[in-house]
Amino acid sequence: MARLRAPGGCPWDREQTFDSIKPYTLEETYEVFEAIENHDWKELPGELGDLLLQVLFYAEMAREAGHFSIDEVLDRLSKKLVDRHPHVFGEVKADSAGEVIRNWEALKKMEAAKKKLTLGHQPNRQSLLSGISRAMPALLEATKVSRKAASIGFDWPEISGVFDKLDEEVVELKHDISELPQPIKPPAGHAGARAQQISPELHERIQDEIGDLFFVLVNLARFLDVDPESALRRTIQKFRRRFEAMEAQAQARGLSLEQMNIDRMEELWQNSKLTEEVKR
Repeated sequence: MARLRAPGGCPWDREQTFDSIKPYTLEETYEVFEAIENHDWKELPGELGDLLLQVLFYAEMAREAGHFSIDEVLDRLSKKLVDRHPHVFGEVKADSAGEVIRNWEALKKMEAAKKKLTLGHQPNRQSLLSGISRAMPALLEATKVSRKAASIGFDWPEISGVFDKLDEEVVELKHDISELPQPIKPPAGHAGARAQQISPELHERIQDEIGDLFFVLVNLARFLDVDPESALRRTIQKFRRRFEAMEAQAQARGLSLEQMNIDRMEELWQNSKLTEEVKR
């Protein structure tokens, strides 16, 4: 990286900044996810290398600016791993994953308080959620917020409470939807086009209720120890496979999906599901 960024190196690499590299970091992260979800162990080393390249890129730009180097990145990571695992490197006892997480959260709070004192700030009450970035994807942020709140007991005592809340949110959404012009049809044309003209206030209420539904589903996933991001991505991949199978069936008949009505498309959809189940 030093050679690429040096005079006589790569013109593209030399032009990059922290801000210009950010989109690539996100892209490479999702490509790592995809390789893991596909169990593509031959591809994963390359994707992990691409993600590691992002770390090296940031560290080299920081070294050039006199902020820090890759050595400090690795030193701080090593120290954090030792400090936050006293049950491995120290005398603290932790016999379960739950105890490890509780110890981890307590240590993070102590570190935050120590940092404030080091910087000359008086210790004050910080929100439990303040350490969760608002810049991450909404589904991931919701998962982290949900887990953090549950870590201090702000949670349903059992999963039936989550289903009760889900039913409640569905009822509230249906109530708001009942104020829409009937029948409700899907938007036509480009994204954002509405089939019905509704007031901004009603649209905002519906948006809030759909957001509430998503958040309850995130909590349901947490209860069942399911990563909602991975679950949704699996469903998207399944839909893509079946939809592409529909397109192939239509093409074999000398048609396109656009030329078919919903009943014929539904027939192809069921065929694609059946074919997938048989292959299993």
